[in-house]
Amino acid sequence: QVQLVESGGGLVQAGGSLRLSCAASGRTGSRYAMGWFRQAPGQEREFVAAISSGGAITYYADSVKGRFTISRDNAKNTCYLQMNSLKPEDMAVYYCATRVSVVPTTANNEYDYWGQGTQVTVSS
Repeated sequence: QVQLVESGGGLVQAGGSLRLSCAASGRTGSRYAMGWFRQAPGQEREFVAAISSGGAITYYADSVKGRFTISRDNAKNTCYLQMNSLKPEDMAVYYCATRVSVVPTTANNEYDYWGQGTQVTVSS
């Protein structure tokens, strides 16, 4: 079992920045790829970014490319999502997820463990 705890969400003005963290515990290891997803009210959960176990491979949704950066510190069992130039449409609950594979994926049904989510609110 793996437990994931997100933090770093909050209220920010449009154009501002936030950094989300996802701390993993339990049966974790550098072999686990990780991803970030988000869900706005009334909408389906959507892919945001993903990173391979070693950090060499990253994927981003088109809507966040150039503004968000995913990274990880395997020594701390933590994954990060740096969000810059935030827009009102980025407002959502952000979830981190991990899968028992070194390869990341953009499909939410291919992740095995999920965090409880952290709210990001962007004011215009």
